[in-house]
Amino acid sequence: MNNQTAKGIGYLLAAYGLWGVLPLYWKLLADIPAEEILSHRIIWSFGLVMSILFLTGRRKSIQAAWSDRKTLVILLAASMLISINWYTFIWAVNHELVVQASLGYYINPLISVLLGMTILREKMNLPQWIAVALAFAGIAFLTAEYGSIPWVALILAFSFAFYGLVKKLAPVEAMVGLAFETALIMPVALVYLMNLQWRGTGAFGHVSSLETMYLILTGVATTLPLLWFAKGAQRIPLSMLAFIQFLSPTISLLIGVFAFHEPFTTVHLISFSLIWSAILLYSLSRVKWKIEHPFVK
Repeated sequence: MNNQTAKGIGYLLAAYGLWGVLPLYWKLLADIPAEEILSHRIIWSFGLVMSILFLTGRRKSIQAAWSDRKTLVILLAASMLISINWYTFIWAVNHELVVQASLGYYINPLISVLLGMTILREKMNLPQWIAVALAFAGIAFLTAEYGSIPWVALILAFSFAFYGLVKKLAPVEAMVGLAFETALIMPVALVYLMNLQWRGTGAFGHVSSLETMYLILTGVATTLPLLWFAKGAQRIPLSMLAFIQFLSPTISLLIGVFAFHEPFTTVHLISFSLIWSAILLYSLSRVKWKIEHPFVK
C-alpha cells in the first residue's frame, strides 16, 4: 500500500466515522425541532464553506458555477434533495428511528445502481441484479412483518441517491457545490429563523450556552467530513470506497441499538441480513470487474 492510498483510507475512515456518530450529536439537540436544527445547519455550513473557499483563493470556481444557468438549476435540485435528506435524518434520530435511518444508508448504493441503469443507461451484470433483488426482498420482508413501509429508510435512500445523480450531471468541486447548495436554500432558512427569534420561540440564545454552541457547530459537523471525503476519494480506488462507505450506517446502527436502546428484533435481523448480503454481493462484483478491467474508470 503506497502513502497516498494510506492517506486516502485515513481520510475516508475519519469522514465515514464522523458521519456514523452524528446521531449522538443530533441527540444533544433533541429538545429543538428538526426544522430549526436544519436551518441552523444550512446557515452555519454556508458561512464556513464560503470562508474556506475565499481563504483558499477559489473565487473563480464560484464565479464559473454562478455564470452557468444549467449548473445553477441542477444545484438548486441538489439543494432541495440534500435538505430533505438532512431533515429526515435529524428527525429520525430525535424520534428514536436511528436503526431505520441506518437501513436507508445501507440500501442507498443499490438505489444508485438502479438510477444509473434506468437514467444513465449504465449496464448491470447478473450479480448486481441479484444484489438489488435481495435488497428489495429485505425491505419487503420488513414491510410485510410490521405492516408499514419503512418510510424514513426509503426517503433517506432515495433522496441521497437522487442527490448523487444530480451531482453527477453537474460535476463541481465538493466545496463549491456545498456552497451553492446551502446558499440557494439559505434565504428560506434565514427567514424561518428570524421569524422564530422575532416571536421569541427560537432556540438560539434561549437555550443553554452549550446547546447554542452545538447549533453553531452544526456547520463544522457538516463541512469537516465532506472535506475529508473529498481528499480521501481522490486517493483510493472506487472498489475500496465501496466497502468503506458502509462504515457509517454500521456505526449508526450500533449506536441505535446499544446507546439509544432501539429495538432490533428477529425481523430486523432477517431484513438487514438480506440487505447485507446484497451489499457484499454487489461490492464483490465491483471488485471483480475492476480486476478484469483495471484501466477502465
